Amino acid sequence: MTEVIRIDDLADPVLSPEQQGAIAYGKTLNLDLSRESVLAEARERSGLDDFGPTDFHERLDLLLEEWGGDPELTGIGKLSLRNKLVTFATSRLLIEEHFKKDPEVDGDEVRRPIIVIGLPRSGTTHMLNLLASDHRLRSLPLWESYEPLPLPGEPATDDEKDPRYQRCAYGWEMMQKMTPHLAAMHPMNPDHIHEELELMGPDFASYNFEWLAMSPRWRDHYYAHDQIPHYRYMKRVLALLQGRDRSGPARWVLKCPQHLEQIPVLMEVFPDATVVVTHRDPVAVIRSTVTMLAYGQRVNRRSVDCQGLLEYWTDRIEHLLRACVRDRGLLPEDRSIDVPFDRFMADDMGAVGRIYEKADLELSPEVSRAMTDFIQAHPRGKHGRVVYDLEGDFGVSAEELRRRFDFYFERFPVAVE
Repeated sequence: MTEVIRIDDLADPVLSPEQQGAIAYGKTLNLDLSRESVLAEARERSGLDDFGPTDFHERLDLLLEEWGGDPELTGIGKLSLRNKLVTFATSRLLIEEHFKKDPEVDGDEVRRPIIVIGLPRSGTTHMLNLLASDHRLRSLPLWESYEPLPLPGEPATDDEKDPRYQRCAYGWEMMQKMTPHLAAMHPMNPDHIHEELELMGPDFASYNFEWLAMSPRWRDHYYAHDQIPHYRYMKRVLALLQGRDRSGPARWVLKCPQHLEQIPVLMEVFPDATVVVTHRDPVAVIRSTVTMLAYGQRVNRRSVDCQGLLEYWTDRIEHLLRACVRDRGLLPEDRSIDVPFDRFMADDMGAVGRIYEKADLELSPEVSRAMTDFIQAHPRGKHGRVVYDLEGDFGVSAEELRRRFDFYFERFPVAVE
């Protein structure tokens, strides 16, 4: 029987002993949030010192300034963010070293990917993991997305014995201790198939940083700059990973909500992609997103600003959807398909069949069995079902919020939830 979870302390969290301990530990820290400190630690970890082109300095400085100047971030929150930046900087060193040793690595080796785009919380993760069950497709597990390359001297076993896998597993274990209900909203275990956007992290690019902390200055910088160079960087890293294991499949299955607002960029960099566009009632997306983010802030922020989260992410969802409505027609008709959330949930294998027709792939009995096995092993509500209360927790009715998205409902056949 599925556990029903009602998180009724979003705005005023009742902290567990583990959460209180983490906050207390954070108060003892004296963190250096400077670019020099972050890059120095990356050099120490990797034993390398060539970061390649230095244009990323501006972006890294902006993140450090915005996060370092946020008085609401706790010490443990700032430590978590700094660690993420150090990991990205370390990966950048390792990637640049690989590019120097193998300068022929070219993003053109990434051919005919299947790319799932759609709002967060709209079925994209289930779709990605379902398609990744096909042994003919290459995908990016969470542990590899976090650390694409091993540290010098570490074994790269690409399995549970890999130190990168073990670090990711430890991080998920700690996250579950700090936020035990997160698994019911968005599991993040090491084998979970993840977003390729993580591979833009070493280039200090993408909207991914907004998920780590509300970052309006970063958002505005991202809006104002062409993302093509960062997509090309990501594609080259995908080619690097593909080249490290040429015995594996060569066709990628990818996904990320950011692509909704970067369709022209996506098609410039991946011109031969088959694109799957998922659709869901944006109100359902927002209430799920802001609940998850508010819950995740109880340790990282001194207070949880539910209203601020609602305003920030309603704006972001609207921006994503307005760009999608504007640019959906740029996707080639013979290699793109729209998948409404309600229909996907009612018949996920039927949706896969239609996607495979577009992707020119045979849905063989073997692949169908693998996908059915995945569905049976990952039923909805496996870790519990969270009850969302938009009006009670965030002070706005679904009807009031939904009126803001009339333009989207007019364009796509989206069911109201």
